[in-house]
Amino acid sequence: MTDIPQIILPDGEKVPAYGQGTWHMGETRSRFADEAAALKLGIDLGITLIDTAEMYGNGVAEEIVAEAAQGRRDQLFIVSKVLPYNGSQRGTIDACERSLKRLKTDHIDLYLLHWRGSHPFAETLAAFDKLKQQGKIRYHGVSNFDRRDMEEWVRSGGDAVASNQILYNLTRRGPEWEVIPWCRQRNVSIMAYSPIEQGRMLGEKALAEVASRHAGATPAQVALAWLLRRDGMIVIPKASNQKHVRENFGALDLELTDQDIADLDHAFPPPKGRTALGML
Repeated sequence: MTDIPQIILPDGEKVPAYGQGTWHMGETRSRFADEAAALKLGIDLGITLIDTAEMYGNGVAEEIVAEAAQGRRDQLFIVSKVLPYNGSQRGTIDACERSLKRLKTDHIDLYLLHWRGSHPFAETLAAFDKLKQQGKIRYHGVSNFDRRDMEEWVRSGGDAVASNQILYNLTRRGPEWEVIPWCRQRNVSIMAYSPIEQGRMLGEKALAEVASRHAGATPAQVALAWLLRRDGMIVIPKASNQKHVRENFGALDLELTDQDIADLDHAFPPPKGRTALGML
């Protein structure tokens, strides 16, 4: 079985650097069984980190995760998120309770604020602290936070933040300027969502050219392999069918050469200054 690389959280726990995303799952009830089967295959392959959110499919994605996790919850590291308009102290606790019920579990391993909203960070953090004391979440984190958001979060009492989930891929390299270095310096993991830009970047010529140098490789695998080379990075592609699960999984065995990296940097240059954090 392919070894899945790991990253180390601030408290020293190791978690997989490659997981399964569920954004856009649960939006069509007729696909429930196929999407659950895709997640089950991923777990069979050893992809034990699964990312979801109360927003995805209005909670149905969490139900799909529960279906896939039957009998194997203790093997998994489950990530979910609270919507910002639920981010008050009471609202966060209630949202977590609803997610736990849909996930059919007694705890969420990593619970994130999906993006910043109007509620003070201190309120959300108070809820996260209470949920952790109750054993209902193990770690807290954030999503779609730039460096200034991260600094404000820490000042508000969130110094135990374990992860920041952001839009990051070859076509979205802006975070390399500020937020990724800030997080890396503090051992805060980065979770890269939409690692192939929801499929939109797969027609890029440079990806096809690099893939052609590696027998059987695909542009999607090249894009994922590029991310997997980066320190402190968790990559969470979504695959709603078993074929795509297997294709994406092949990225773990793809070793990009120095020439590959140089060519990708030429085609997708790193940022030359601060840019606004992208969000989908």
